[in-house]
Amino acid sequence: MPLSIDELRTKVEEYRKEGLNGQQIADELSLSQTTIQWLSSSNVPAEEEAPHDIRVGWRSIAVKAARIEAISFVFCDIIEEEIGEDVDGVVGISINGIPFAQAIAGQMDLELSVSRSISESKSGHLSEVFAGVEGKRVVVVDDVVSSGTTMIKTVHHLREAGADVKLCLVVANKTHMNEIEAVPLRGLVRVVTV
Repeated sequence: MPLSIDELRTKVEEYRKEGLNGQQIADELSLSQTTIQWLSSSNVPAEEEAPHDIRVGWRSIAVKAARIEAISFVFCDIIEEEIGEDVDGVVGISINGIPFAQAIAGQMDLELSVSRSISESKSGHLSEVFAGVEGKRVVVVDDVVSSGTTMIKTVHHLREAGADVKLCLVVANKTHMNEIEAVPLRGLVRVVTV
């Protein structure tokens, strides 16, 4: 069931009290960081002009591993269509991109890497527990692109780490963008206002 503005504000405050930063809250609520900042402004009345955003709820997919696998099968087909076998690994953006990246890596027998945001101002961190990206051709996977900020920071960070970013994939693209930093961006669905 959709949440009201007041209910979203309450959720944002609850997540902040739990220690989540703006990026992590945006991930949890499938909203842009701009919307999270607006919701965090307690002195802004609910009637005031909200940022243009669309909340994407994909819990129906996320609650079952088989559903994530099925969606990832479609991602694999898109990878083959866009770049063929010109790929060595898949990078899942923490937290919501990781299950899709893992499923894709398993289905295509590719290396798995994980990128996580460490703050709103820094580009991110590549987990050393998973595969490195230096000298590798990679596909980046996340659940939603809202403004592109997270994906842009991730592409920059991966390039700095020596990766050749070939493709960006998301379940839902909430923008009109078809590329991120000269890298093709493909979403299973585009969710934009007209």
